[in-house]
Amino acid sequence: MACAHKVFDQIPDPNVSLFNAMFRGYAVNGFFREVIILFKKMKGIDLKPNCYTFPIVLKSCLKINALIEGEEVHCFVIKSGFRANQFVGTALIEMYSSEGPLGDAYKVFGEMLQRNVVAWTSMINGYILSGDIVSARRLFDLAPERDIVLWNIMVSGYIELGAMVEARKLFHGMPNRDVMSWNTMLHGYANVGDIEACERLFEEMPERNTFSWNGLIGGYARNGCFSEVLGAFKTMLVDGKVLPNDATLVTALSACARLGALDLGKWVHAYAESHGYKGNLYVGNALIDMYAKCGLIENALSVFHSMDKKDLISWNTIIGGLAMHGHGADALSLFSHMKNAGEKPDGITFIGILCACSHLGLVEEGYSYFNSMVKEYSIKPQIEHYGCMVDLLARAGLLSQAVDFVRKMPMEADAVIWAALLGACRVYRNLEVAEHALQRLIEFEPKNPANYVMLSNIYGDLGRWKDVARLKVAIRDTGLKKLPGCSLIEVNDGVVEFYSLDERHPKTKDIYGTLRGLTKLLRSSGYIPDLQVLVHGT
Repeated sequence: MACAHKVFDQIPDPNVSLFNAMFRGYAVNGFFREVIILFKKMKGIDLKPNCYTFPIVLKSCLKINALIEGEEVHCFVIKSGFRANQFVGTALIEMYSSEGPLGDAYKVFGEMLQRNVVAWTSMINGYILSGDIVSARRLFDLAPERDIVLWNIMVSGYIELGAMVEARKLFHGMPNRDVMSWNTMLHGYANVGDIEACERLFEEMPERNTFSWNGLIGGYARNGCFSEVLGAFKTMLVDGKVLPNDATLVTALSACARLGALDLGKWVHAYAESHGYKGNLYVGNALIDMYAKCGLIENALSVFHSMDKKDLISWNTIIGGLAMHGHGADALSLFSHMKNAGEKPDGITFIGILCACSHLGLVEEGYSYFNSMVKEYSIKPQIEHYGCMVDLLARAGLLSQAVDFVRKMPMEADAVIWAALLGACRVYRNLEVAEHALQRLIEFEPKNPANYVMLSNIYGDLGRWKDVARLKVAIRDTGLKKLPGCSLIEVNDGVVEFYSLDERHPKTKDIYGTLRGLTKLLRSSGYIPDLQVLVHGT
C-alpha cells in the first residue's frame, strides 16, 4: 500500500475510480483509519463520491468503532443524494446496528426506496445483535425475499438465546438447507449441552464438511466427553471424505491431554507434521500442553523450542508444564527468557511462576513475584494467585503465616485454598489449623466426605483413634460415600477407566492376579505397606 500510495500521489488529477481503488486497497489490508483520512482528503478537493465509495468508508468506520466519523459520512451521503441507494443504505444499517442506536438503523431502513435481501438481512441481524429476537422475527416474516443467508441468521438468533425449540421449528421450515444450515443447528445443540440431539442431527446430515465434524467433536469436548472426542476423530479419519483442520487437531490433542492418551497424541503429532501443520501456532501450543500433561516434559520443551512463532499461550503452557513436573528452576529461567523476548506476562503466567516457587520452597521469591504482578505489570491478583501463595506457605511449613495470609486476603478463601491448608496440616501434623480448615470446608462443601477423610488421616497419624471413630460416624451420618479413586490407562489404542476395587473389567481375574504377584515381589524386596493409610483413606 505504501507503493500504491506513492503512485497515487504522483497522479495530478485523480478521479473517483482511483480514490475507490485506494479505499479498497486500504480496507482489504486492514488500514481502516487510512480510508477515513483519504476520504477527508477527497472531500477537500471537492471530488464527488459515487455509490461505491460510501460503503467502503462506512464499513471502515464500523471496523474501528468510529461512529462520530460514520455519522459525518452519513450527513455527506444525504447531501450527495445517495440517501435511497440500497448499497449505501445497507452499509449505514450495518454501522448503526453494530455500534450505534438501533433506531437510527431502522430509520435508514425505512428511508430506502428499494430494499434488497441484503438490506433486510442487515436490519434483522441488527435486531438479533441487540437481543431483540421478537422484532427480528417480525421483520423476517415480512421480508419479501429470503435467501439461505437470511434463514441461517434467523436460526442463529434463536440459538444464541438458547431457544432450540424455535430454532428447530424454523430449521424444519427452510425451503433449501445447505451444509451451513445443518452446521448451525449442530453447533447450537452442542452449545446447550444436548449431545444426544447433536449426535442425531449429525447422523441425519446429507452432507458433511470439516465444520460439521468439528461441531460434533467440539461439542463432545465442551461437555467433557473426551473419550467420545477421540472416537469421533478416529471415525473422521476412517471415513476419509473430509480431512481434519488445525481446529480438529487441537481438540483431539486436548482430549489426549485430559485422558493421558499419549500414544494417540504422538500419532496426531506425526499426522500434523506430515499434513502441513508443523509450523501451526495453535497445533504447536496444543502439542506442548498434551506432552506436558502426559508426563513427557522433554517432548513439550522440544516442540516449544522448534516453534518459529510463539505467543503468550506458548510461553504460559510450557512454564506451567515445567512447574507442574517439579522443574521449577527451569520454569523461572524460561520466564526470564520470556521477558527478554519482549512477551508481556499475564495472570496465567504468574500462576505457573508461583507454582514453581511453591515446588522449590522459594517463599521470599514467591512474595517478590506476587508483588511484581501489581507493581510491574498492573495485574490484579485473582483468587488463584492467592491460592498459590497459600500453597507456597503451607508447603514450606509456615502454616500460621498461611492462615494469616488467608485472613488478609481481599476476597473470601474458597474450598481449594482450605483444602491445600488441610493437606499441608497432615504433613506437618498441625491439628489446630486442620480442624479450622475442615470447619471452613464443611461450609463450602457440606456433601464432600473427602474432607472428613483427610482430617481422619491426621487423627490417625497422631494416634487419636477416638477422634477417628467420631469422624467415621460423622461421615456415615451424612449418608455420603467418598468417590473411589479413578485412573485412566491407554491400552490397545483405547483409554480404559479403572476405579478402586473395580471388578467390571472383563479381565478382572488376570488384573488382580498380576497385582498380587507384584505385591509379593515388593514384599520380597523389603517393602512394607503403610496399612494405616489405607484404612484411614477408605
